[in-house]
Amino acid sequence: MSVNIKDWNVEDQGFWESTGKKIANRNLWSSIPALLLAFSVWIMWGVLIKYMKDFGFNFGMTHGLVAGSDEYINALKEVNNLYYTLPAIAGLAGATLRLPNSFLISLGGGRNVVFITTALLLIPAIGTGIALSDVNSPYMFFAIMALLSGLGGGNFSSSMSNISFFFPKKAQGYALGMNAGLGNLGVAVMQKTIPFIVTFSLFGGTAGAIATAKGAPFEGMQNAAWIWVPLIVLASLAAFFGMNNVSTGTPSMPDTAKGVSKTLYMILLGLVAAGIGAFMLIGIPWDSFGMKDAAMWIVLPMVIVITVLLMKYGTTGDIKENLNKQFSILGDKHNWIMTIIYTMTFGSFIGFSMVFPKLAQDIFVYSNPLDPEWVNPNAPNIMLWAFLGPMFGALVRPIGGILADKVNSGAKITMWSTIFQIIAALTVAYYVVQARGSETPESYWWPFFGAFMVLFLTTGIGNGSTFRSIPYIFSKEKAGPVLGWTAAIAAYGAFIIPNVFGQQVTAGTPEYALYGFAVYYFLCLILNWWYYQGPKREVDNP
Repeated sequence: MSVNIKDWNVEDQGFWESTGKKIANRNLWSSIPALLLAFSVWIMWGVLIKYMKDFGFNFGMTHGLVAGSDEYINALKEVNNLYYTLPAIAGLAGATLRLPNSFLISLGGGRNVVFITTALLLIPAIGTGIALSDVNSPYMFFAIMALLSGLGGGNFSSSMSNISFFFPKKAQGYALGMNAGLGNLGVAVMQKTIPFIVTFSLFGGTAGAIATAKGAPFEGMQNAAWIWVPLIVLASLAAFFGMNNVSTGTPSMPDTAKGVSKTLYMILLGLVAAGIGAFMLIGIPWDSFGMKDAAMWIVLPMVIVITVLLMKYGTTGDIKENLNKQFSILGDKHNWIMTIIYTMTFGSFIGFSMVFPKLAQDIFVYSNPLDPEWVNPNAPNIMLWAFLGPMFGALVRPIGGILADKVNSGAKITMWSTIFQIIAALTVAYYVVQARGSETPESYWWPFFGAFMVLFLTTGIGNGSTFRSIPYIFSKEKAGPVLGWTAAIAAYGAFIIPNVFGQQVTAGTPEYALYGFAVYYFLCLILNWWYYQGPKREVDNP
C-alpha cells in the first residue's frame, strides 16, 4: 500500500476489519519504540548528572583550587547546582518543543514527522556521548546537548496526535494508552539501562580513568549516551519504511521532502524559543540583581510567549491558517484551569522522574553538608530502585482513565488522587528532614522511597483521569488542541522541578520544595472542586 493513504475511514466497520486495523497496528508498533527512545533521550539527564558527580565532571571549575579549602568546597557546591540546571534545560526545551509538535501532523504527515523527529535524536545522543568521553568537557557543551535532547520531549505531542488518526473512536483509549504508557516507559528503561551500561568501557575517554582513580565501580560513562544511537537508527528506519500518512490527519498531503521541511521549520522555531530561554536562564547574571531564585519564573512565561509569537508571526500560508484556528483555545477559561490541573499530574511525574536519582544521591550518599565529596559508606544503591517510580507512574496512567470511566467522572478520581498526592509529598518531606538530621540517613531510605513511589503512583492515576475529563468539558473541535496545549505546558514540570530542587538543595532545605509542591496541589484540588464538583460547578463532574 502507498505511503500516503487518501481513503481512510476507520469508523466504517468493514474498512476497519478488512484494511484499517492491520495498518493502524503497524503504525502504532512503529510509533511506540520511537516515542520510548524519545523519552529516554530527553529524561536521561536526571540520571547522567548523578553519574557525572561520581565520575568527577566539575566543568573545570575546581582547576587550580586546593582540595578541602573553602574556595574548593564552594566551587563544588556551585557545580552541584549546575548539575540540576542540565535536566532543567532539557525540560524547558522538551516542553517548548511540544507546542510546535502539536501542529506537525496536519502540516507534514504522520510518517514524515515521526521519521524526522526520531532521526533528530541522533544529534543529542552523539553529542552527549562525545561530551561524556572527556571529563574536562565544558559546561556549555553539556548545556547545548541538554537543550537539543529536548527534541525527545517535544515528540510526545506529535506522536499522540498522529496515532489518534489511525484508530476508530472505540479503540482510541487502547491506542493512545499504549502509545503514551509504553512511550513513558522510556524513562524507566533509561534509568535501568544506564546504570548497567556504564559499568564497562565500550568507547574510550578520560572519564573512566578519573572514576577508577576515585574508586568508582564503573568506567564507561560515555556509554550512557552512545547506547541510544543504534536504537534510534533502527527506530527511524522503522518509521520511514513502516508508517503511513493518512488523509484524516493531513488533508493537504505533502510529499516526503515537503513534509520533512515543514517539520524541520516548525521545530526550528521551537528550538529558537527554547534556546533564548536557556540563555536567559544561565547566561544572565541573575544573582547580580538578587534574582537568582526568581529567574525561572521570569524565563518560563517569556519562553511560552516567544514560542507562540514565533508560530503566529513566523509562519505563512497554510501553516499560519492552521495555527490561527488552534489558538482560539487561549481565550477559553477552562483551557487554563485544566492546564493548571494537568500540570499537577504529568508535570510532577516528569519533573520527579528527572530529579529523583540526584535528589536521593544528595540526601543519602553525599550526606555531609560540610564536605561535598564525602560518601556515606552505608548509602543505598539508588539506581537499583530509581526506575520503579517512572515505571509505576507510566503503567498506572491507563488505570486513572479506566477508574474515571467506572465512576463516570474524571474529576472525582482527580480529587482523590490529588489528596493522596498531597499526603505523599508531605510524607517525603518529613523523611527528607529526618534523613538530613541523622548521622545514619540510610535508615530512612525505605520510608522515603515508599512515599516517593506513592507520589509517582498518584501522579500517574491523576494523569489518566484528567485527560479523560477534557473531552467532556470542551467541544470536539476544541478538545484536540486543548489536549495538545495542556500536554505541552505540563511538560514544563521537567524544567521547574529540577530548578526548584537545585535551589533548595544548595540552600540546605530540599524539604521546602516539597512543601511548595503540596501547596500547589492543594490549590489544584480547590480548582477541581470549585469548577467541576462544588455547588457552583460550571461542568458537572466531567
